[in-house]
Amino acid sequence: GSTLPRAFETCCRAEYERIKDKSICLICHQAVALAKRGNVERHHNTIHPNFKDTYLLKSTLRSKKVDELKSVLKAQQSLFTKPTAKSKAATEASFRVSHLLAKHKKPFTDGELYKEAMVAAADTLFKDLKNKEDITNAIESVPLGPATVARRVELLSEDVNQQVLKDLSLCECYSLQFDESQDVTDTAQLMVFVRMAFKDSTTKEAFLTLLPLQGRTRGEDIYNEFKRYVHDNSIPIHKLVAITTDGATAMRGLHSGFVALCRHDPDFPRFLNYHCVIHQQALASKVVDLSHVMTLVVKIVNSIRAKGLQHRLFKSLLDELWLSRGKVLQRFVDLLPEIKSFLESRNEQHEELSDDAWLLDLGFLTDVTAKLNELNYELQGKDKDVTHMISAVNAFKAKVGVWASQLKNGSLVHFPNLEKMLQNMRNKDAFLPQEFCSQLEKLASEFNRRFQELNDIREVVVFISKPFLPIEIEEVSTKFQQVFALPIGVDMEIIELQNDIELKARSRDSDFWGLVNTEKFPLLSSCALKVKAYFGSTYLCEMAFSQMKIIKSKNRSCLTNRHLTDCVRLAVSNYEPDYRALADSVQSHNKPVEILNVILLLKMLNYS
Repeated sequence: GSTLPRAFETCCRAEYERIKDKSICLICHQAVALAKRGNVERHHNTIHPNFKDTYLLKSTLRSKKVDELKSVLKAQQSLFTKPTAKSKAATEASFRVSHLLAKHKKPFTDGELYKEAMVAAADTLFKDLKNKEDITNAIESVPLGPATVARRVELLSEDVNQQVLKDLSLCECYSLQFDESQDVTDTAQLMVFVRMAFKDSTTKEAFLTLLPLQGRTRGEDIYNEFKRYVHDNSIPIHKLVAITTDGATAMRGLHSGFVALCRHDPDFPRFLNYHCVIHQQALASKVVDLSHVMTLVVKIVNSIRAKGLQHRLFKSLLDELWLSRGKVLQRFVDLLPEIKSFLESRNEQHEELSDDAWLLDLGFLTDVTAKLNELNYELQGKDKDVTHMISAVNAFKAKVGVWASQLKNGSLVHFPNLEKMLQNMRNKDAFLPQEFCSQLEKLASEFNRRFQELNDIREVVVFISKPFLPIEIEEVSTKFQQVFALPIGVDMEIIELQNDIELKARSRDSDFWGLVNTEKFPLLSSCALKVKAYFGSTYLCEMAFSQMKIIKSKNRSCLTNRHLTDCVRLAVSNYEPDYRALADSVQSHNKPVEILNVILLLKMLNYS
């Protein structure tokens, strides 16, 4: 610190140090209340009357004594600050490592292993450095015992949770996706994710909670558990605009399903509900009825797996066995000659492998399944909103129509495996494209039926995505009123928006609706935010369940529901915890103990 003000250039000036706006006596370490000349002289003459006689003013002896007193004061201060700084750094490091453990789904007991690994690495990396021992000691001081890591994970999870809840309070609206699955102990777990839309037209997706369902898993049980969570965490339920679920009766039952109970609850606002697009796509795909092909393929692959595991030709086929059906079929077709030879060598007869009709069905099923897999892949992933989902589904439906039309005309350009099978046929007249066209027509019809919910909001979504396309204004405004229960006036806003030259020039901006004046276009702006908030699927829940099953495995089956929720949250969340603030909170909690330890140390050193 700096010395006393210029007014105290007297005999006692040098014996005081300025620390945090306080004047500290170097001799007794007491603080003088007010840095006034009279106060300082009174303290000096009363408490230390012999000092000025023993150490004469401006003498070398006095100068040395003052330097010595300053060193003693700084040493005393360092006893307080250095241990605190080191302890805080170790605590923050403990939080960071614990977060890494949770992020990578590792057990709490791995904390000590991480520390041991860091110490071993430091011994090698820093062996030639003079401060190697300091580095090693610093690593060893990081608390990473199982109980400590568990506490750190709890605090990290709560920090992330509070960030999400804060965003929920700030967002304009949000939608939820729900899914239910069982953990390794057969406890039903309800996964909930949220997608929030903010005033600036940005969105965020986040894990909200994992709720254990003890006992039954009826719609009523799910509703009661979620309602309790909403109440306990002060969730702004009035901002809810949509719920996405799977097709289970407990979720979508007409009268007693979770969604129905929410609709009947006056605390819940009016909201949209639709079946997960990915689930719908998977169900619609089943209408392609070629089970006689898939059954035999699976039977043969399992036979090879049991009897020819080491056969080098089939390793790739067996690697695909646990992946998608489409990949198994494609690999089967690619290795068909080798598979035939292998089965013949083992005297296994399958007449279908030489039957032209069956082989054509195999080629067709392989091609169609590959196309469905491409759609499924397109629908998966984070930040895929309902606009993206509708676009992908509509594009696929249009493609199905083109494929059917081309097949009728004998073109197999989009069916390479079917074409391959046809080329190997001796009697090509046996090829009847009408049968395959019929399968495609059934597929298109099933897609139309299952995605009717999305068709109901399609026009609204198209307008929000491309507001300057030519439209029937009355028709679109009516659809807006139906979907969002809007008052009269949205048609006028549509007309004004489409004739706004300045906005039209910015129509391709990714944040277009963030540029729109909410006061001039309140209804359209509100609807645009709601559409941005809509989930298209329950993909995030499915992804999180995969993480959950790694976290709560057979080896960690005793993990509590609280810790399971904490670990899943940290494993899937993109929110970054405030490590420094968390370390400060722990340090402030432990500060009385640290001060007591320092006082004891001071007494030992005779500084007190």
